[in-house]
Amino acid sequence: MEMLRRSSVFAAEVMEVFDRSPTDKELVSQAKALCRDYIHSRLNRTGIGWSKPEHQLSASGGMLGEVSSVLMWLGDELEYLRPNIYRNVARQLNITVASESVVSDAFLAVAAEIFSTGITWGKVVSLYAVAGALAVDCVRHGHPAMVHTIVDCMGEFVRKSLVSWLKRRGGWADITKCVVNTDPSFRSHWLMSAACACGHYLKAMVFYLLRDK
Repeated sequence: MEMLRRSSVFAAEVMEVFDRSPTDKELVSQAKALCRDYIHSRLNRTGIGWSKPEHQLSASGGMLGEVSSVLMWLGDELEYLRPNIYRNVARQLNITVASESVVSDAFLAVAAEIFSTGITWGKVVSLYAVAGALAVDCVRHGHPAMVHTIVDCMGEFVRKSLVSWLKRRGGWADITKCVVNTDPSFRSHWLMSAACACGHYLKAMVFYLLRDK
């Protein structure tokens, strides 16, 4: 679908920044590109039938393509460990996906809660899993335009809360180090921690959102 298509020029510009230290703007741009790729993967996996975007990051090669592949692979692992957390997120949060402000506020609130006790790659993966699941809910309920909202919210949150952390680690490519240790028990341990944290925050956000209604 057109909303998830990106030009070759944009893809080249995003990938080029891995040759040097990325700026804040570039890190946010990469975060949004990764979010589009992640959401597209989740929509296809659920059989919604969206067409493959041109220049899909995970299939385009280069460092950003590798980052996208690792992010989705870790997301698969996370969702396999705790499938109930990353399904029907809108229902868990008791929100309607027809309102852009409701979707935006809910996503940003969950993101803030997930990272309230610190930043880890496990939590980053968890946030992308929430974004993918929420996007699936929006499209299934007839509001595909909300995909733009979720991607923009991801960019906004990264800009406000994760840019400094990403810079200290040299950018998004640092996530590829998460797969250096091939011991499944090690990987499952930190991913399970992220999943449990996300489940706790989703439940907490239900009460938070209900309180503000």
